[in-house]
Amino acid sequence: MTGRIRGAAMGVLVLTAMAVPTGASDPMGVYCIVDKVVLEPGDCPDRAQVWGTCAVANRNDWYFQAPTRGYFYYAIQAGREDQTRAEWSDLKSVAGTGQAVGYGRRYTPAGRLRAAGEKPASPDVYPLHLGVMKVGTGRLAPEVAEVVQQLKTAAGGR
Repeated sequence: MTGRIRGAAMGVLVLTAMAVPTGASDPMGVYCIVDKVVLEPGDCPDRAQVWGTCAVANRNDWYFQAPTRGYFYYAIQAGREDQTRAEWSDLKSVAGTGQAVGYGRRYTPAGRLRAAGEKPASPDVYPLHLGVMKVGTGRLAPEVAEVVQQLKTAAGGR
């Protein structure tokens, strides 16, 4: 009888663990379908506007804010100019393709997503972390798949 109770308790623990969202281990601070990237100045940029439909990670839990259209206005990270410009180049390479990407770091500031009509001023420092990650259609954590689907819906099904 003790073995059955122990087995049932283990089963409940396993099911409970499976029910807990695993998004907390998702490292991305932003998921975005990028429409365009405007580099300022164009020859050797130290600022970038990243336009698109984006979902920003909440900083106090593992969920994301609802996808919103707008833009981030970023300044280059001092001392990490090459890495920052490389990530901006990666973002520019997926602009207009409908490809969802993740960047930035969860639980740290990702910058402010600005409304399309807002003039660029006071850029946020670009949030370097693991690089720009393409989010494919393969096996995704359910939480990431849900965010990507919400992005695609908000971006007009692209």
